[in-house]
Formats: sequence, structure tokens, C-alpha cells
Amino acid sequence: MKKNRSSVSKADSYQKIGEFWDTHTLDEYWDQTEEAGFEVDIRSETKYFPIELTLAEKIREIAAQRGVSSETLLNLWVRDKIAVMQGL
Repeated sequence: MKKNRSSVSKADSYQKIGEFWDTHTLDEYWDQTEEAGFEVDIRSETKYFPIELTLAEKIREIAAQRGVSSETLLNLWVRDKIAVMQGL
């Protein structure tokens, strides 16, 4: 957490911030909030492909050994395979 404190709760840790919001609601502090801007990429999509159960189990094991998610490992493997097949 940053060295500064939460602006509303004055808490200095995530746990204390959580405890504060367990007993308070935003409507009590609405006048202390400010507008936040952000963008959402609605064009992003995820496609799902079926994988045999035994392969999925092996992928999970390998991913865990490497400290990455199964999804990340598969994306890396597929990207590498496509690059090889396209001669990149």
C-alpha cells in the first residue's frame, strides 16, 4: 500500500480499509468522492476450446510447476506453434 492513507477511512492498511467499509456505506461519504475516469475495451474476447481431460490435467501440472496459469501456458504454447508454422 502507498505510504499515504485511504482518503475516507484514514486507514493505513488494506485490512483496516476493509474493516472500515464493513461498518460504513458509501452514501455516508458521497460528498467526499470525486469522479473517476476509465476505459473499457469491449472488443476483447475469450474463445474456449475443448481439451481432453487427461491433457488438461497435464497442462495444469506443468503450469503449476512453472508458476503460471493454465491459460497463460496454453497461450504461450499456441503462439509459439503458430510462429513456427508461419516460419517466423
